[in-house]
Order: sequence, then C-alpha cells, then structure tokens
Amino acid sequence: MKIRESGMPDEGVWKGFFEPDKILEILGLNNKIADAADFGCGYGTFTIPAAKAINGKIYAIDIEPEMLEVTEQKAKIENLSNVETVLRDFISEGSGLEDESVDYVLVSNILHGVEPEKLLKEAYRILRPNGKIGIIHWNYDPTTPRGPPMEIRIKPEQCIKWAISSGFSSPIMYDFKPYHYGIVLNKVR
Repeated sequence: MKIRESGMPDEGVWKGFFEPDKILEILGLNNKIADAADFGCGYGTFTIPAAKAINGKIYAIDIEPEMLEVTEQKAKIENLSNVETVLRDFISEGSGLEDESVDYVLVSNILHGVEPEKLLKEAYRILRPNGKIGIIHWNYDPTTPRGPPMEIRIKPEQCIKWAISSGFSSPIMYDFKPYHYGIVLNKVR
C-alpha cells in the first residue's frame, strides 16, 4: 500500500529540509546502536548518515524501486557495506525482518498514511528490548515554509498517542524548525 502522496519534492529540494547528521545525533541514533531500520527510506537522506553512525546493519525499506536505487548508489559511493535495501510494502506486508532484530527504527514523514498504528506496531515488533523509535514529521503549522497540505499533517500529540497505544513509552519531543519535529520513544521489555 503506497502512502498517501504528500508532494515529496525532488532530491535537491528535499536535502534542504534537513541536517541529517545533527538530527540523528539528537534522536540518539549513534555508535551504541548495532542494527537499525529506516521505514520509507526515500532518497537515503537518513539511511546513509545512520549507516556511518551505527555499528551494525541498516535496513533501508521502501516500496519505490527508484528510491532504493538512489540509496544503493549513495551507499556504494560512500563505500558503505552495512546498508541493505529492501523493496517491500511494509504497511501491507510488514518489514520482513525478524522479531526483535534491530535496536532502532527510524520513521520519517510517513505517519500520514492510512494505517499509522499498524506501521508503529511493526516497528515495535522488530525492535529489541530497550530499543528506540525515532519519528520525524512535518510541523503541524500552516506557517511552515514548505510541506504537504495541512489536512494530512500529523500533530505530534497524535503521533505520541499512536506510539503509546502501540506499546512505546517515555516520549521525548524535539523541534527541528522550521520544517519538522522529532519524537523518540522506547520499547520497554
């Protein structure tokens, strides 16, 4: 199931919305993480810096073959052998990863889809005990300079509510103005 179209711009414009290294550091995705998954990896904006930061493998999962090709090319250019791209409809079919197989799941700008709780439950399933989920989403603010239509943007409080109902706890919120916010939650078990 493809996620509701949010008007994702071309890569040149997209790169201007983020400081990936800084955001990942703030969200706690670092060398203490063994393995991670990036749901909806897109252009590899976060996959590539995450691959450099962690000690294990990162699974870059996307439904779009073109996005995976871009991510693979970037990994090749950076000589990264720990990026595994996965072509998969992770909303309809799950991620395909084993239970409790990663320490961190990154979910960036995809919770506006039709089944956000299903996606969050899949993240919970694949996380090891004490694993974390990092959520990045567009600010719910009409003055945000760019982004999808307001009617499909998600309020941070709604993300937290969905994540808690999916089993996560201890939300910590971050402001990545002018475009995004971030939330980190834990899997305790």
